[in-house]
Formats: sequence, C-alpha cells, structure tokens
Amino acid sequence: MKRLFFAIALTFSFLVPASAQASDNQVTVLSRNLYLGADVGIALKLIPDFPAAAQFMWSQVKANDFAQRAPKLAQEAISNDADVIGIQEATIWYCKKNAWSKKVEVLNFTKQFLEATKAQGSEYVLAKFDGKEAFNPGYSIAAVPFLTMVNDPSTFQPLFGQDKAACGFVIGDALAIKKELADKVLKVGNTEYVDTYSIVPTLMTIYRGYTWADISIGNQPVRFVTTHLESIWDEGKVPNAAKQATQLVNDLENTTMPLVVLGDFNSDPRDPRPLDAPNPGEQPIESDACPVQKHNCSAYWTMRDAGYMEADPNPLLPENYSWGMSALLAGPDGMRFDEAKKMGNKYGFSDRLDYVFIRNGIKEISSKIIGNTWPENENTWQCSNEEQIGNTQEIAQRMGIAAPDSGICLATDHAGVVSTLVLDGSKSARSADLPAHKPFPISFWQWVGLALVGAIGFLIFRKNSKLLSKSKRIPRIKSI
Repeated sequence: MKRLFFAIALTFSFLVPASAQASDNQVTVLSRNLYLGADVGIALKLIPDFPAAAQFMWSQVKANDFAQRAPKLAQEAISNDADVIGIQEATIWYCKKNAWSKKVEVLNFTKQFLEATKAQGSEYVLAKFDGKEAFNPGYSIAAVPFLTMVNDPSTFQPLFGQDKAACGFVIGDALAIKKELADKVLKVGNTEYVDTYSIVPTLMTIYRGYTWADISIGNQPVRFVTTHLESIWDEGKVPNAAKQATQLVNDLENTTMPLVVLGDFNSDPRDPRPLDAPNPGEQPIESDACPVQKHNCSAYWTMRDAGYMEADPNPLLPENYSWGMSALLAGPDGMRFDEAKKMGNKYGFSDRLDYVFIRNGIKEISSKIIGNTWPENENTWQCSNEEQIGNTQEIAQRMGIAAPDSGICLATDHAGVVSTLVLDGSKSARSADLPAHKPFPISFWQWVGLALVGAIGFLIFRKNSKLLSKSKRIPRIKSI
C-alpha cells in the first residue's frame, strides 16, 4: 500500500511542473474597439456648422451611455480570461466652461472600463514601465469655445454652473493587462504613423499610431502591439490604412521575439472591391491606382504578405465579420442589414476589420469572434433613446422576432477577437525597442488658422446673441 501511495505521489510530482509549464507558455489576447460613441462620418458632413456637428456627437455619446457599456465590456474580458487586451478608440471627452477656463475630463472610457473590471473582482491595468503607460493618444477634436459648444444642463450645471460648454475628444490606443502581469512588463512605447489624413487642411488632421509593450510570459518576452488604422479613404488613391500598415511592418521588421499585433485595421480581405460588389460599409473600391484586391492597397494583405498569420477565425466567412452595428448600437445598421444578410451574415455585420496577427515562434490554439450577435448577446443593455428604441423594433421586425418595448444595445459597434496562443520556446531574447516616431508639432499656420476660425466663430456667436437679445426686448410704453 505504501509503495502504491509513493508511486502515485511520485507520478503527481512530475505532472505538476508539466502542467505549470504548459500554462506558462500560453497567453490569451483580446482585441476590442470601445467605440467613441458617435458617428463621426455624419458629424463631418455637418461642417462648417461646427456647433451642429458638436451637438450631434455629444447627443449620441449621451445616448450610448458608456457607464452602461463599461460593465458589459469588463464582464466580457473577464469571462474570456484575456491576459492582454488591445484597446482601440480609448476615448477621453473633455469640456471647458469658457475660453479662459481649463478643460475638464468628463468621460474617460479606458478608466471607466478598468474600474469596471476591478469592481467585478478581476482587475486590469494599463501596461506601464518606468512611468510610461501603454496609451497613445491620436485623433482629436479640441474643445473650442463658440465652435464646439453643446447643450447638456444635467452634465454641465454641476460642473460649470451653466447649461452649455465647449467639448472635444481624443481617441487613442491602449494595452490593458491583468494586474498580476504588471510586474512582468519589460518595456513600453508609443509611436505615430507618418501618414495622416486632413479633414480640414491645416486645421483638422487625423493622427494615428500604435502602442506596444514587451511582457514576460512564463520565461519568454513577448511583444504586444495594438493599433487603429485610418478609416477614411479617397477614391483613386492608396488608402492611408495601407500606408500605415506598411510603416507598421517596417517598424517591426527587426523584431525577432514572439510578436502579437492586435487592432482595428479598417481593412477587409475583399478590399479594394469591384465597383459592382456589395459594399454597404463603404470600404475602399477599385481604381486605376488600386485595382481589385491589389495587396499594397490593403492593410490586411500588407500584413499577410509580410509573413504575419491571422490568429483568428477565417475573415472571409460572413459569420466572422466584425463591423456593422448602428451608430446608436441598437442592433444592426438598417441601411446595411439587408445587404449583410445577402452576404450570409444574419446579424447585419458586413465587413471584417478587426484582427489578431502573430509571428515569430507563436501559434494559435483557439480563436473566436465575440459580440457579433444581436439581440441575443451577453453584453447587451437596455437603451432608452427614441431612435434606439425605433431601430431595435424595426430590425427585430425585419428579423422576424418579437420586438421588445425598450431599446436593446450592444456594448460597442465592433465585434471583438479572442485568441489563445502558445509560445514554442524558440525565441527567448528581447528585441530592440521600436522606433519612436512623434507627431508633428502644430505649425505657425495651424495656429493662425485656429485663431481665424475662433474669431469667425466668436463673431457669429455675438451676432446671434444680438439678434436674440433684440427679439426679447420689451417695447417701451409711451407715457400719457
């Protein structure tokens, strides 16, 4: 009996280290776009009426209440046991009382998301090393008095003692990790892309970049990168997303350690598409400069041609599409729902934009798309905006299901990608740091342009104020 017990104990002593070693060389990653909360495309069409564009965006942000969305996204990350999360559209909304006041942080999606994970008992933090966080701010619209004024008494009265304030935002990329990995971070960096997109020349330029962190997984250093490539493209030109992907590939060329790249690449394998192909998401189309599926015009194919493998479900299968929700998150975008259904996706997702790419001694064990069904989904919440309720009921009817009384909204407009990966142990040395391209500082003429726009906005505001005051004057009563 003693011999039997000793044999069992001896066998168990060999099994425990093997099991620990197996878990030490695995890592689960999640790529998630938090969604800034508003349809920038529609807002841009309202320019040069800046106040109307600002009010439109703020109203949508309020309806897409991130306080409701954050706990759902946190629960999702925890239930999928993600070790590392690549976050896109890590958004901060700022507002200011007047031209002379300091801006106040009103909403911080990343902070709210991280606080929600802590509240649910599995805390995540931003990767950090030597005082530098893995957060790279990029695209932003400043809070400009008279131009980006929005009306929201419930928010601004407690903050500023008035109904209106000038608001703006900044979105960026971030890497969140389980708190227990915080002391495993070896280095952190933030880098900008050289290619930018100007909406209003010299005034509104979209900067994009990426953030990265080297983290020890078991005994091996692994480099994690998260990025969000440009979504806007011009017909007849190589999309900026493809140019930025080319820079990313070049920046990572000398990385020989295990490498994981997560993000929203704004690129579907079918792009650029034939002119007559279904394209409800308005992805890049063919031109003389970019024939159908020309690889140097596609961020996706740029990554694949550079030797990266996608560690996620087949992007060509319709059930694995990752973008298609309405701007108000209440089900699919009605304009693309029918087209997506014809493609083979019954939930209204029409394009695959989100990926996990891997290279250098790292392999996929399993992958899945999450948050890509509606209305049956673990991360839905009850939304109450009239448009949200209307879209919910319309799409439910078109799906042939019972229409709920309230709106049913997803936590974000993108689906997420979860991948469990394993290191093969062939790469053990940490590679050199990535190049630190910095954004170009604002030029003299940009300052001049901003000053002119501000002056024009002030004159318009003053003129409207005078007209309003005249309309409210009480006529004098002539004495008898």
